Amino acid sequence: MQGKSTFITDPKAPHDEPKQFSFDYSYWSHDGFVELPSGILEADNSLSPYASQKHVFDDLGRDVLKNAFDGFNCSLFAYGQTGSGKSYSMIGYGVNRGIVPIVCDELFHEIQNAKSPSTRYEVSLSMMEIYNEQVRDLLNKEFPKGGLVIRQHPTSGHFYPQGLHIVPVGTYNDIERRITEGTENRTIAATNMNATSSRAHTVVTIYFDQIIKNDRGETKKASVINLVDLAGSERSSSTGATGDRLKEGTNINKSLSTLGNVIAALAEISSGTKRKLVVPYRESVLTKLLQNALGGNSKTVMIAALSPTDTSYDETLSTLRFADRVKRIRNTVVVNENPIEKLIRELKEENERLKLLIDSGKYNLQLDILPGMTNQDIEAMKKNTEQEILSQIQTNQQMLQSSKTSWDLK
Repeated sequence: MQGKSTFITDPKAPHDEPKQFSFDYSYWSHDGFVELPSGILEADNSLSPYASQKHVFDDLGRDVLKNAFDGFNCSLFAYGQTGSGKSYSMIGYGVNRGIVPIVCDELFHEIQNAKSPSTRYEVSLSMMEIYNEQVRDLLNKEFPKGGLVIRQHPTSGHFYPQGLHIVPVGTYNDIERRITEGTENRTIAATNMNATSSRAHTVVTIYFDQIIKNDRGETKKASVINLVDLAGSERSSSTGATGDRLKEGTNINKSLSTLGNVIAALAEISSGTKRKLVVPYRESVLTKLLQNALGGNSKTVMIAALSPTDTSYDETLSTLRFADRVKRIRNTVVVNENPIEKLIRELKEENERLKLLIDSGKYNLQLDILPGMTNQDIEAMKKNTEQEILSQIQTNQQMLQSSKTSWDLK
């Protein structure tokens, strides 16, 4: 890693030109660190390229939090082969917490610092895994046969697992306890490449609502934060998988292959292709449930975790090429708010702007004064323009009252 670029050299052809890939960030975290008495890993000197967990969070996680407070949906994925460090980046181990727990901790710090008598905050959490193309609720020890049923919302068209537990949380300790509970229920198993290999995709979702009191009641700004630890892609010959492990690996690779096809289609659409493309979301449970995060109304970040071993060259190169496609995708995002609330906000902003024009007299600068007009003509034009602005303010006020009544009825 050099700056924002990652270079990879084929161990079978060490004299060939290295392949270069550039991203928003390129982190090195395999060596060059020391363990502090607290157990936290940090760079061993100022020149070390080692990126600590806090370093990664400061670059990526803080933007996720900012976007959530602004009312946008956010998603963060970790992708890569088994054993490359996805779960370490997302969840972490021991005191070296990953992005998920740090985001949750900082969310409540931000809420505490932003306390306002006019704003109420509500936070809820769900945690699920997709194992062998079935959805399991990790906050419920009872796994129904066949997993949770996947339904499609009749209005939005989005897919969701019916019966998934969404639990309210009031502090970071509540979230930490729930995530620990869910992590203990995850499906992991030992393979030749990883003693605690994730055998399923894990999705932690935080539902963050900001309820704001104002002169017409309450309005709400909502954000859904998806934190996704994908199961590692793998080769059965490398992992030594047989029996159940082989079946799991086959399903993992199938869903990741579909994810790759979805990413390729979205990247081509973002490039402005004129070909009519169908994005194959429906071909796996993973892409169904994450449709909005991948190509919908969501600000999305993907971490591509790499293995430095020479035997992983092909998988590492494949991951880098996958990440290179991902960075071409452009999502169109909007703040999540009730359409009527949006109309009311825009009307109030318009009225404030019009009142400022009247108070400052700046509307005079917009008058179309023609040659030969007398002072009396200009004054009459000023009064007429002022009357039009006042009339518009009154119309907006009536629309505000009408919208408020409509909103209350809902």
